[in-house]
Amino acid sequence: MDLQDQLRNLFPDHQFSEETTEETSEHQLWMQDEPLSCKYEKRKGKPITIIDGYTGADEDFKQLAKEIKTFLGVGGSFKDDQIIIQGDYRDKIMNMLKEKGFKVKRVGG
Repeated sequence: MDLQDQLRNLFPDHQFSEETTEETSEHQLWMQDEPLSCKYEKRKGKPITIIDGYTGADEDFKQLAKEIKTFLGVGGSFKDDQIIIQGDYRDKIMNMLKEKGFKVKRVGG
């Protein structure tokens, strides 16, 4: 007995639809002419990578932050129009952003 059969037993009057709602992760981000800056800092003795300089909508930048964190498998946050990633991943982040079509500028070291 699979999940659909169990649900039919629990809710016999409900009409099930075969539609699947797939969220499109390929949301088109706004591309800008000016490059994003990717810099390295240490806070409280721990390395972080900061990406800023995005002039589009905050929701697009938050989506980009989520994609970067998922791609790298690390933690991070979005604060004050900056993406903060735990660790020094400048090269990987810059390559990913270039593949997406962004211009990226490395700041510092």
